[in-house]
This record gives sequence, structure tokens and C-alpha cells, in this order.
Amino acid sequence: MENEKPMTKSYLADLIYKVNGAAIEVHKTLGPGLLESVYHRCLKKELSLLGINYQSELNIPVNYKGYRLEAELRCDLLIEDILPVELKAVEFIHPVHEAQLITYMKLLNVPKGLLLNFNCTNLYKEGQRTYVNELFRNLPD
Repeated sequence: MENEKPMTKSYLADLIYKVNGAAIEVHKTLGPGLLESVYHRCLKKELSLLGINYQSELNIPVNYKGYRLEAELRCDLLIEDILPVELKAVEFIHPVHEAQLITYMKLLNVPKGLLLNFNCTNLYKEGQRTYVNELFRNLPD
């Protein structure tokens, strides 16, 4: 995806800080124990209130041998055309959840991603994980 804003490590850090803040606000208001879809809706509203641009349920195609194929892959949120965010409301984050986000990062050609699990006591300490790939290393500070 093409991004018009300058891509730097500090820009991504600031964006993740804002998204985490929005998610913490949702979690603080609702608490754990609801369906992922409820947190998704509320996080979209919070992002809108903060003026943060996003796409929801973004369909991610797969490039296979030069062919663009629709693969029914849907990223929960793509923030500012650069940060994929996967939402969960599960007891444990499993490797398949991490693999899902890392695959989205690769297919979207972005350096960083965020996994948020709302089924926890403290979202900041337990419920958020940030992932980077090889593209991140080459970004300017």
C-alpha cells in the first residue's frame, strides 16, 4: 500500500501509541468478556472521535505467480494505510493469531503491526503486542 506520510520509526511509534490509547479507552469503558465484534465497533468509533483514518475489514488479495487473487483474507483494521491491527477477544493469543498478523503485514508490504486482545484485565500490560518485520529495520528514525 502506498502511504503519503513520511514513513519513519517515530511516526509508526506515535501511531501505535495513539491506537493503543484508543483501545485502552474502549477496554476501560467496556471491560473484558464481550465479543470481538463489539470491541471492533467501539474501537472504530473511538478512532473516528480521535480523527484517525482507518479501513475496516479490509480485503487483502494474494499475489500468486503474478496473478492477483481474492483470498477472503480480512484485516480487522488498517490504520492510516500503514498499520494493520488485528483484534481478538480470546483467553490466549496463539501462534496462529500472530501468524495471521505477520502474513497481513507481508501481503500489505508494511513494516509494523498491532495485535490487541481485549479479553484481559489490563490491555496495556497484557493485551497488546507489536510486531515488526524486515522492512522496519530499513526505516529512518
